[in-house]
Amino acid sequence: MSNKEYINVVGAGLAGCEAAYQIAKRGISVRLYEMKPHKKSPAHHTEDFAELVCSNSLKAQRVGSAAGLLKEEMRRLDSLLLRCADNCTVPAGGALAVDRHLFAKSVTEAIRSMGNIEIISEEVTEIPADAITVIATGPLTSDALCSNIVSLFGESLSFFDAAAPIVTAESIDTETSFKQSRYDKGDGDDYINCPLNKAEYETFYKELISAERAPLHDFDVAEPKVYEGCMPIEVMAQRGEDTIRFGPMKPVGLRDPRTGHRPWAALQLRRENSAGTMYNLVGFQTNLKFPEQKRVFGLIPALKNAEFVRYGVMHRNTFIDSPRVLNSDYSAKTRETLFFAGQLTGVEGYMESASSGLMAGINAARKFKELKTLTLPEETMIGALSRYITDDTVKKFQPMGASFGLLPELTNRSRDKKIRGEQYAERSLDTLSMFVEERIND
Repeated sequence: MSNKEYINVVGAGLAGCEAAYQIAKRGISVRLYEMKPHKKSPAHHTEDFAELVCSNSLKAQRVGSAAGLLKEEMRRLDSLLLRCADNCTVPAGGALAVDRHLFAKSVTEAIRSMGNIEIISEEVTEIPADAITVIATGPLTSDALCSNIVSLFGESLSFFDAAAPIVTAESIDTETSFKQSRYDKGDGDDYINCPLNKAEYETFYKELISAERAPLHDFDVAEPKVYEGCMPIEVMAQRGEDTIRFGPMKPVGLRDPRTGHRPWAALQLRRENSAGTMYNLVGFQTNLKFPEQKRVFGLIPALKNAEFVRYGVMHRNTFIDSPRVLNSDYSAKTRETLFFAGQLTGVEGYMESASSGLMAGINAARKFKELKTLTLPEETMIGALSRYITDDTVKKFQPMGASFGLLPELTNRSRDKKIRGEQYAERSLDTLSMFVEERIND
């Protein structure tokens, strides 16, 4: 199919690295374009590939959960990203969380060590036309390339994403915090809990909703759309006084050892690195000005002297109208040698992005070898996700992450949620095993 002896991959984020690996492991040369270190997006800070810009959590581990099932499917398809993540874990209860710096370095080293991947450090401003190409430039695709994509496929969509702050462990007040995983799942040291009584919470809430926010100079929008999955804490709080107390600050499953009772509200801090020297404010994505973050979050007793390693930031996310643009194999409907992957396609989440890169890479390689491209069965989470984002009956397309709601109904559906998740997982993994044996190793 290709008149060139290589495949282009544009972008060395999660999806791009996974795509490059899947292509290279099949014996095909890859030209991997990455604009770092010469140019960085507003959300990136290092020169490593696969940089995690928001949370360091890759969501639930349990295979009977939607997020856990997605990761298990990826493991069975030899995902590079999952292999690196499993080697860079930090304690996080039932979640798979990683030391973000070790993770990025691990992925970078793995990609650079592959002899048939050529790293080209430059910005791509137009979709290459010289070979089969995978575009995996992420939700912060550069303006020039974004304009080129829009010129080819029509108006793109965009929303705004926010990252949570990170504080040093030694600056967290131990007298007013306690270590415990919710419902005592996992190691008790996985999370530090910062409880608030009713009066403390009400003071914090009032200051939060009135705090000054950072302007969105770069984005030129009066009313930015904010994706629900990364809603800034101050935006969520404006929905009602108890909204965040039943959301990121819910105290269920926790018991304050000072009182012996459940707190009125609680902020959880999750370990950010393997050394345990930094902690992430779970669910506290924010666009408050930096001094306001220090002032308002400092009203939480355990954070009164907190030292911020990173303040929260808000940035633009861009995605294409995939139901109108893409096929379920991640190829463009109007150009069969062009594939898209990652959050640019409207999949939402780290591992969802990597899974799309995995499939785009496999299919780009198959196109190169003149084999039929593949879409995994709808009973699998990867297959269901790719089918959803390319379903042309979806009119108001919004990003989607792994969810059992994407899968076909079970024939003997249990009323018990945990058992039901296990049923979905068993069906999915059995289906995937048969599919891999029959099709994917061509």
